[in-house]
Amino acid sequence: MQSVKPETVVRRSVTITSAALGRGVLADFYLPAHSRTDALPVLLVNDGQDLGRMGFAPLLDQLYRTESIQPLLCVGIHAGPQRKLEYGTAHAPDYRSRGIYAPRYTYFIIRELIPYIKQCFPEFVFPEWAFAGFSLGGLSALDISWAHPQVFRHTAVFSGSLWWRSLDQADPLYSDEVHRLMHNLIHEGAYTPGLKFFFECGTADETEDRNHNGIIDSIDDTRDLIRELVQKGYKEKEDIYYLEIPGGTHNPATWALAMPHFLKWAWGKVDIDN
Repeated sequence: MQSVKPETVVRRSVTITSAALGRGVLADFYLPAHSRTDALPVLLVNDGQDLGRMGFAPLLDQLYRTESIQPLLCVGIHAGPQRKLEYGTAHAPDYRSRGIYAPRYTYFIIRELIPYIKQCFPEFVFPEWAFAGFSLGGLSALDISWAHPQVFRHTAVFSGSLWWRSLDQADPLYSDEVHRLMHNLIHEGAYTPGLKFFFECGTADETEDRNHNGIIDSIDDTRDLIRELVQKGYKEKEDIYYLEIPGGTHNPATWALAMPHFLKWAWGKVDIDN
C-alpha cells in the first residue's frame, strides 16, 4: 500500500481480490487529510487509472483549500484487461457481445467493493454514495446506479458511451429509438425521487454524425438520454446538470476541466451552508 500526501489529500492504493471477477482490482483511495466530521460521502470512479493523468489529487486539494466542497472519500477503480467485457449494461451485451461480464462487475461493486470500503473505514459513516466514469466507464456507472437507486444518489457521466447498442448501426433495421440499450433502460424504468445526474460532452469528443444533423453522436446520444430522464420526471438544472465544453475532446484533460463542475454541483459548500 502506497501513500502520497498533497496538502489536504491522502492517496492510498490497494488491490482488492474479487471472486466475482476472478482477479485483483487496483483501487486508489483519496481521503481528506483532515476532516472535522466522521460522515463522508463516497464517490466511486470507473477508469480510476485516468485520475492520475487528470491531476485528481491536486484538483481535490485546490477545492478543499478554497473550501469549495465538503470532504469526500473518492475511490478510483482501475479498469482490468477485459475492460470492454466488464463495462457495459448488465441486462444485455452490445451487438458485438461486449459487456458480457457487466453483471459480474456490478456484483463486484455492490457485493464486494462497497462492503470492503465499509470494513476498511469503520471510523466513518457514509451517508451518501455516488458513481462516476469516463467513456465506457461512464456508461457502466450510469447502468449500475440506475439499477441500484437505493445505493447511489449522484451519477456523473463524462463523454459517456451512450451509443451502446444491440444492433450495428450499419444494419438497415437499426433505429436509435429501438437499439440504444441505456436509453431503453431509462425509458422502461421507473422514477426514483432524489436521484441526480451529471453529464459532460466535449464538442470535439468525436467526429461521427450518424443522422447527419450537424451534431456529433456523443452529444446527440447524451441529449436524447437527458430527454428520457426528463420524461421520467427528473428536472433539468435541479436534477440534471449538462455541461458541454467547446473544443473539449475525449481525454483526461477535458474530463479534468469538467470534474470540478460536478464536485461543486454535488457537494458544494454553498449548498450545504445555506
